[in-house]
Amino acid sequence: MRHILVFVLLFVTGIAGAQNLDWVKGVGAKSFPSVQKVYSVNKYGAFKNSDKPSTKAIQKAIDICSKNGGGVVSFDPGTYVTGAIFLKENVHLKIDKEVLLLGSENVKDYPDRMSRIAGIEMVWPSAMINILDVKNAAVTGNGVVNARGKFNWDLYWETRKEYDKKGLRWIVDYDVKRVRTFLVQNSENITLKGVTFKNAGFWTVQVLYSKYVTIDGVIIRNNEDGHGPSTDGIDIDSSSWVLIENCDIDCNDDNFCLKAGRDWDGLRVNRPTEYVVIRKSLARRGAGLVTLGSETSGGIRHVLATDLVAKNTDNGLRIKSATTRGGTIEDIYFQNIVLDSVNNAFQFNLNWYPAYSYSTLPDGYSYETIPAHWKAMLQKVEPAEKGIPHAKDFYIENVKATNVNIAIVAGGLPESLIRNFNFKNCTIKARSLSEIEYAEGWTFDNFKVSISKKEAAKGPDNIEETERLQ
Repeated sequence: MRHILVFVLLFVTGIAGAQNLDWVKGVGAKSFPSVQKVYSVNKYGAFKNSDKPSTKAIQKAIDICSKNGGGVVSFDPGTYVTGAIFLKENVHLKIDKEVLLLGSENVKDYPDRMSRIAGIEMVWPSAMINILDVKNAAVTGNGVVNARGKFNWDLYWETRKEYDKKGLRWIVDYDVKRVRTFLVQNSENITLKGVTFKNAGFWTVQVLYSKYVTIDGVIIRNNEDGHGPSTDGIDIDSSSWVLIENCDIDCNDDNFCLKAGRDWDGLRVNRPTEYVVIRKSLARRGAGLVTLGSETSGGIRHVLATDLVAKNTDNGLRIKSATTRGGTIEDIYFQNIVLDSVNNAFQFNLNWYPAYSYSTLPDGYSYETIPAHWKAMLQKVEPAEKGIPHAKDFYIENVKATNVNIAIVAGGLPESLIRNFNFKNCTIKARSLSEIEYAEGWTFDNFKVSISKKEAAKGPDNIEETERLQ
């Protein structure tokens, strides 16, 4: 007979210190392309239902549309193959219901450009759909963009085997240059709505160095063709005033992820991710419903995640950082959440995945001859204190979690306690309670955990400074 332990933790009155959320009404795109003149890619030579790439024809329609003051770029119903395309100002790219865009499977069709990947500025292939240095543009419709990214996955796993043997786990993700599906970079007033994305070669949607962006009703299905590494859903990267809503993500890494630069290079750039709303959305398979990090150098702050559901993700709310990242994660609201069959309801780790997070050049390599991005990764953070990350002021309310493995896994640092985490009206059914180390000022108001197997665990009301788990 299974015994159920109901454990109610430390009751307090209210959630102290919570700030107001007046900023929420300011998120999202403030403009939308208004010109309705239509430019059909088919009139510029696009190949419908053919294996021939239509990249040049699509780009020509976009360029002429923008040059003439803007409008709608459309497709006749059918299937089109394309490499990298680049939206321009005042262009509304419509991918309607009966349109399927297939990504080219030749990496040469995605020309290299300067960007930022996993927190490091470096040269990287263009995305399939790019919005670079643009004010006022949109991509909408109920059609499908299938990146056909498996050729990226296969190359990664093949290379990873060799790099792991050489002690190069920390750099393999940067050496295998994989294609993102949708990139917004250094742009503002951008709308992405209704499109279904499949089988990303790398991250699906990245918003980088941008502001006033709306992502609405996007569906992501990255597991159809197999196990794709680093196929994040939506990554908001050193960007602000972003609205994400009504999305449905099934991927093989973080579902909704906020980032702000890595290590020395991220601290050099020093741009935060801030004023972000994620609401009314669903995460299926993936590493985390909402993940903060692991790139935290510029800081992540003023985030509202509300009315979200996770089914079969690894984590509910997750923090990832490392002792070379730096940055502060603060003023985070995680409210009105349903977690079903996740591994950890809450996982907070300021020393995440050392084999990936810390860079050491193995014997046999000369520093003078290694690539520039290797040198950026190896550059020491000085003084070392700048690399210590901080997390504080979290307000977690109305969370219902069932069939969870661990309720809370939290590891701060001796020099950086996880501070002022406030839980209110949470009900969790889990197999074990918690592992919490280096935390301070946590409060629990009507926080209930049902444990299906009683195990020894460090409770948040009796935290001792012990050796932190690696």
